[in-house]
Amino acid sequence: MHIATLDPGASPLDYYGYELRRYREAAGLTQRQLGVIINYTGSLIGQIETAKKLPTLEFSRQVDAALNTGGLLTRLLDLVLRSQLPSWFRQVAELQARAVEILSFETHMIHGLLQTEAYARAVLGALDQGNLDDRTAVRLARQNIFDKAEPPVFWAILSESALYQQIGGPEAMRGQLARLLAYEDNPRINIQILPFAVGAHAGLQGSFDLYRFESDPTIVYTEGYGGSGYPTANPATVKKCSLRYDHLQAAALSIKDSAKLMRRVMEERYGEQRDAVGDSVAEVQLQR
Repeated sequence: MHIATLDPGASPLDYYGYELRRYREAAGLTQRQLGVIINYTGSLIGQIETAKKLPTLEFSRQVDAALNTGGLLTRLLDLVLRSQLPSWFRQVAELQARAVEILSFETHMIHGLLQTEAYARAVLGALDQGNLDDRTAVRLARQNIFDKAEPPVFWAILSESALYQQIGGPEAMRGQLARLLAYEDNPRINIQILPFAVGAHAGLQGSFDLYRFESDPTIVYTEGYGGSGYPTANPATVKKCSLRYDHLQAAALSIKDSAKLMRRVMEERYGEQRDAVGDSVAEVQLQR
């Protein structure tokens, strides 16, 4: 059987595959034998070893435990997934990972750091269905920044239109709004809705993010249609966008009133979302 030669320096994904094979062979296991132990197919293990398939967090944890790697593959996973982002977005992902505070304004959709799997798949698959599973996993992996020992404080202002733009269908939207409601009592993830009734507002020029750091200058980030993003630390731009954000925050509903609006939209537009014991999520939220 021909054994593919692996170059661990080719990419983070190749390095992951190299280490997976090295630990597996050191344990004296074939791909099929390891697959039996961790409940994955030997074929999938082969694809990951040869950098043809992205590993998942669950896969990494299972292999780390089975091969006694000391958690190496799980630690490598963030680097692997970040390397799969479009080249123009990698700097932004790094900024998100380093920021102590993220302030976001979105005009028509839910921010990627708050998206559910179903919602993210619908967004990413709108024009391109290729490699959708991996691209969705890469987007969701960015949310791991909230699992850090000291996660960033995240302020998200969403235009009310984001609640009505039916991305992924009613079921996906119910799940997405339920996810947003789950953050209501989390002091580090704060969601406010900018209602239609505000009319003209400071964010009419479009969506933007502000990334604040412990000691580095604040960064403003915007996106365009050219398949690229525009981060800048220009002091004048940062000052103007910070002022815009202050005005948007003042015009937006409070966190509690925003949650009430999201519950109402979830019930009236997308039907009820029930929890594991059959209770309406919206009703449970209203009783809190």
